[in-house]
Amino acid sequence: MKTQDFFFDLPPEKIAQFPPEQRGMSRLMLLDRNNHSRSHKIMKDLPRLLEPGSLLVFNNSKVRKARLFGTSIDTGASVEFLLLNNLGEGRWKCLVKRAKRRRIGSRYLFADGVGASDSYTEAVIESEDDEFRYIRFNRVIDDEWLDIHGHLPLPPYIKRDDVSMDSERYQTVYAKVSGSSAAPTAGLHFTDELLEEIKSAGIETAFVTLHVGLGTFLPVRSEYITDHKMHEESYSISFETAAAVNRAKKEGRKIVAVGTTSVRTLESAWKDNHLPSGEGATSIFIYPGYTFQVIDSLFTNFHTPESTLLMLVSAFAGKDFIMESYKEAVREGYRFFSYGDAMLIL
Repeated sequence: MKTQDFFFDLPPEKIAQFPPEQRGMSRLMLLDRNNHSRSHKIMKDLPRLLEPGSLLVFNNSKVRKARLFGTSIDTGASVEFLLLNNLGEGRWKCLVKRAKRRRIGSRYLFADGVGASDSYTEAVIESEDDEFRYIRFNRVIDDEWLDIHGHLPLPPYIKRDDVSMDSERYQTVYAKVSGSSAAPTAGLHFTDELLEEIKSAGIETAFVTLHVGLGTFLPVRSEYITDHKMHEESYSISFETAAAVNRAKKEGRKIVAVGTTSVRTLESAWKDNHLPSGEGATSIFIYPGYTFQVIDSLFTNFHTPESTLLMLVSAFAGKDFIMESYKEAVREGYRFFSYGDAMLIL
């Protein structure tokens, strides 16, 4: 199967550049895998669309302000970094724009406003590995420092700088564990009030943690999808969540994954008809032909053409059905991608 099989035409104006005025006010396309039917709803309809007794599984990873702008000491050029993994003692694994120009030994300054005589943090590229660079700062760079000096890593199809509003809206209301370099965007639609309505409708909720990184957002560059290499992302599953999933499976209740990262966590960890608790890492690549072990339904956003996320959704609902549904979404004026509308696949 070729990557181009998952291409679709999308007018640029359909790509949401801002979230809806109020969280939870998005449209919702409802898909039925059994009869290949589609209908158009809104997010407020969700509690009535799910079976009582269902278990919704969310990803509670929190987005860190992982985007930094530095100045090259050697050339004076502005350079953009995306921090991926904190390796300790001031070292980070990162992506950097125009990576081929960023050589080992290159040094950069980052304004931190500490004081007149100490207003910059310095860093040097220590090593490289394909598209990655390993950078060492002359101080500890933690989430507290990033909250002050970093920027939210809005995806490249949002053609604007991050603003103060994004600090709230590019984060789920239940975000808890910091570590993601991009938002688990399906969860952006949920409000505290909607979560309460869901519980009142007899629907259970549980949380996993998968820190979103390259495994989720790296583009597929190979001609054939089977040649694409997924990067590892770390996850954790609490004892309470594992017990809830295992109990629901035993009782024949529906497991509804909120977002593709929740899908990948559950499907990766499932073993011998049982979901264990604990920590792990996954590089699972789900595309058509995959047999799902855990989930029965999927709540998700509309994804970018030729992406691993679109391939996962196609594996769950059928490629032709999904591609037809995306065409209808374009015709019906749905908003696409991170700040866009949602889809529920039953």
